[in-house]
Amino acid sequence: MKPRCAVLVFAVGTIACGPEAPLPQRANTVTTDAAAAKTPAADRPVNWLDRQPANWNVAGQAATTAPAPEEPIQSVLARCRLTRLQSTPGERAIASAGWIPFHPGGEQVAQNDVEIVGGMTWADGMCRPASYNLFVFVTGAFAGSLSPTLMTSRLDGASGAVQLTPQGIAVEFLRYKETDPLCCPSSRVMVQYRIDRTQGPVVMPISVTPTAAK
Repeated sequence: MKPRCAVLVFAVGTIACGPEAPLPQRANTVTTDAAAAKTPAADRPVNWLDRQPANWNVAGQAATTAPAPEEPIQSVLARCRLTRLQSTPGERAIASAGWIPFHPGGEQVAQNDVEIVGGMTWADGMCRPASYNLFVFVTGAFAGSLSPTLMTSRLDGASGAVQLTPQGIAVEFLRYKETDPLCCPSSRVMVQYRIDRTQGPVVMPISVTPTAAK
């Protein structure tokens, strides 16, 4: 039997064809390493999107080092037919820190001196980003991440639309209940960030607001 093929134009902005693989199981929250992701739901911390956020970024910090991947990076690149992006300072910094850089939503997110780059450690069976984060660079300097924990596509807390605004940055995050199908989160929240240029620069979350489900 021939494998079914899938056309992929998701967050990595690529097209690939290959055998389908099982989709990941949904978790109550996304945690910072693979071991924590296997922790029983009752023992996991409350998702950071459930409350108004405190800042986890620190001025002057280096780009976050990627955790050990669940699949070798070269294997992910070959399986998903990806090229490791390294054309901008942000992409090169993320690649050097051990991530596979990608463009959120499949398009480069940059305006004036601000750049947002995704970094993933592997990809699911449909080549959607897994164990990933979104990183902010200002004039090429690392300003922090847009989530305090790793995210995985189609799981609770995964990122959606990413926008650079006159006030800073706005990111939509998906919220799943246990009964939600993977295609359709029952709610979403919008997180607003500002960039403090006086001490770093450093990106700072300032609000979490529920939005209408789509």
